[in-house]
Amino acid sequence: MNRVFRFLNIFFLVLTISTGIVSAKDLSGPKKTVAVVGFENTSGLRSYVNLGNDFTTQLTDALIQSGKFTVLSRTELAEVFGEQDLAASGRMAKSLTAQKGKAIPAQILVTGKITEFQKGTEGGSQGISISGISIGGSKSTAHIAVIVQIIDSTTGQVLDSKRVEGKAEAGGFSIGYSGSFDIGTSSFKKTPLGKATQITIDRAVDYIASELSGMPWKGKVVTVKDGLVYVNSGSNAGIDSGMTFAVWRKGESLIDPETGIELGSENEKIADIQITEVYSKYSKAKVVMGDASVIQRSDLVLK
Repeated sequence: MNRVFRFLNIFFLVLTISTGIVSAKDLSGPKKTVAVVGFENTSGLRSYVNLGNDFTTQLTDALIQSGKFTVLSRTELAEVFGEQDLAASGRMAKSLTAQKGKAIPAQILVTGKITEFQKGTEGGSQGISISGISIGGSKSTAHIAVIVQIIDSTTGQVLDSKRVEGKAEAGGFSIGYSGSFDIGTSSFKKTPLGKATQITIDRAVDYIASELSGMPWKGKVVTVKDGLVYVNSGSNAGIDSGMTFAVWRKGESLIDPETGIELGSENEKIADIQITEVYSKYSKAKVVMGDASVIQRSDLVLK
């Protein structure tokens, strides 16, 4: 009987591990391309003018560190384009200049507003303060609320919006922070307000990942050579050998006569492809259903 129970335990353990592997594989896939832009500080904390920009920077970094997205910078575009224009002017050595080109478009824009950014102190002694850092026996609390919006960069439509918040407190011997601060500094991160900020950012990343998981990944055909389809995404975008995609031909755009906004288009599926070779910025695929000869440059590749 004991041998039977041991066998069943091993069987269910193997089944659990196998199911976990399949689930992890199912969750893997190409990364959506996102850009975080222009979080606005509407919290009433006007003394800290860089709060919106700093939150944008920290959320961008958190999305990169998650490894779930291809994250594009939009805060540095002016500098990038300026460097490209300088290179095109001929005033710098050719080998040292940035090449003039086009910025990679983001499929999704993430933006929003910081509506609450506050801290409080309850009871205890005032303690001492050194260079803006206060140490005392009071209980410190902090609360942050952010409205996060997910926007389709093609249409400008707000696909979803959610209030994300974080709370933290430090009882007994607490550390506070006052005056001018940067939410990216180690000193600030140790405070209840810093911890609440990190909780909010983590929850924002989880929310964004959850929403984008249900959206189709979009790529495009670069060219077709010798029966192989070249796709404009590679390992940098999470493409792996063996992945399958559908190739669609975009039909006529449907334009709203009143607003001029594109409502969509009647697309036609023309083939299924499977990735066979992966490079950093592009991939090659074979056609597994359909005819490679009908596939054209700029056809949509969807997952």
